[in-house]
This record gives sequence, structure tokens and C-alpha cells, in this order.
Amino acid sequence: MFEDHNKRMRSLVGQDFEKSTLQKYETCLMHLRDFLLWKYKAKDLAVKQITFELLNDFDYYLRSIRKCGNNSAIKYFKNFGKIIRLCIGNGWLIVNSYINYKPKTTRVNRIALSNEELARITNKQFAVSRLNGVKDMFLFCCYTGLAYVDVRKLKRSELIIGVDGELWIMTSRQEVWSNHIV
Repeated sequence: MFEDHNKRMRSLVGQDFEKSTLQKYETCLMHLRDFLLWKYKAKDLAVKQITFELLNDFDYYLRSIRKCGNNSAIKYFKNFGKIIRLCIGNGWLIVNSYINYKPKTTRVNRIALSNEELARITNKQFAVSRLNGVKDMFLFCCYTGLAYVDVRKLKRSELIIGVDGELWIMTSRQEVWSNHIV
């Protein structure tokens, strides 16, 4: 079921899904396959074998063997949860073992770079020109607040002259509910 889901998703990349979303499901499937080999010495599992115990074991595997952080483990579980819901929708699973899985995300406190740190990054020159481009894109993200994925998709047509006569970026953010003017 998971493979079929990813195959369908792959054919819809660029229409209904982003490539990065597909990659998250592909990574989740890889972890699930590795888990099945680790726990059951099997390459596959019948859908009816998805139990609360299996979910707890998969959670343990992600956190202990794969060394995933709490929030990463939860993201993989959300992806797996979609597959479980598809199995239920198809009538292949009667009991939703996932319903009792109640994860709590850990708040990540990200510390902003200081002006001194930004200046050091700005002044750093790399011997490889590609790395200088990466640095410039990183700094652009820092100063605009745009995510890397949004900067990467930025088009010249999204640069407009604002009310103050300066260049403004007018774009839609990826994976948000509504469009935003940045």
C-alpha cells in the first residue's frame, strides 16, 4: 500500500505535491522497510498485522535505532498514519491502531544569528564559487525571512517596485493556507 501511495504521489509531483513531500514519504517507507527487517526479519507485512504494538515498536525503532529526534519521529508517524487511513478507507483494516498514538511535539527554540555572526558569514569567502552562492542564498533567506524552497522558486517577475520606490518581493509561500505578500 505504501509503495502504491508513493508511486501515485510521484506521478503527481508538480501538480498536487512537491518533490520534497514525496521525499518525506520515500524516507518514511525506507525506515519502515528497515524496521520490518530489524523486528520481523521480513521485507513486507500484511496490512492486518498493523497493531498498536507494531506502532509502538516502530516508534521505539525510530527513536533508538535510527536516532531520530522526537519531532522527526512524529513526522514519520504522520506519514505512516496517512497510509493507515488509506488501508481503513479500503476496508483492509478494521481497527485504527493509530488512533491511540498521541505524540507531543517538542518546541524547538531556535536562536537567531547575531549581527556579528551575520557579518562574519557575509565576509566569508569560499574557494569554491558554488559555496559562495549557497552563502548568498542563505543570507538572502536570513534578511527576507523567506524559506529556501521559496527563494529557489523565486522569479524575476515576482520582484516589483513597492510604494516606497524600492524593490519588493511579491510571491506566494509554499505550503501555507493562503497567499502572503512578503
